[in-house]
Amino acid sequence: MGKFIKEIDNYIDKSAAFAQPILMHLRELVHEVCPDVEEKIKWGFPHFDYKGEMMCSMAAFKQHAVMGFWKASIMKDKSLGNMAKSEQAMGHLGKITSLKDLPSDKKLTSYIKEAMQLNELGIKLPARPKSTEKKVLVIPDYFLKAMAKNKKAKQVFDNFAYSHKKEYVEWITDAKTEATRDKRMKTAIEWIAEGKGRNWQYKR
Repeated sequence: MGKFIKEIDNYIDKSAAFAQPILMHLRELVHEVCPDVEEKIKWGFPHFDYKGEMMCSMAAFKQHAVMGFWKASIMKDKSLGNMAKSEQAMGHLGKITSLKDLPSDKKLTSYIKEAMQLNELGIKLPARPKSTEKKVLVIPDYFLKAMAKNKKAKQVFDNFAYSHKKEYVEWITDAKTEATRDKRMKTAIEWIAEGKGRNWQYKR
């Protein structure tokens, strides 16, 4: 059986008066539908886990409360999916100011059961698509001119991964004085010519 934890009792007690009956009702319904639910406080508000995964959550603000389903974007009810995309008010049932704003217990029960089933089947949220936007690193002219004087360093630098290039550029442009910048530039060229990344000395 799922256990009611003190941390969520305290969260509800500290919530605004209008939100307390909403939170208590949602909590009791989740336990009723999913007896093996596990309560946790994550990111400062109540969560309900099932089968080792997040299932749903609830939270209270100054003027409204919310309930969210971790896998709302792949649940059958399209309104949940649309709300998941827009992330209005952080929840998927809109802003809840009283018990009257909640869907019927029958509908909430169906949502909870579907969320349970997704966890039981081990269905994961789809990976977020990687950005196709090309990363552009702005390299100062003085950096390019210094690099041009050492063919080996330039060749290695041109073949470096974006992250390696960025580390060197940021290190040099962060210099507070021109003397420090020139010193770092000289060191950078030596290291780059040897094929070393900016933080090579910290890597085993």
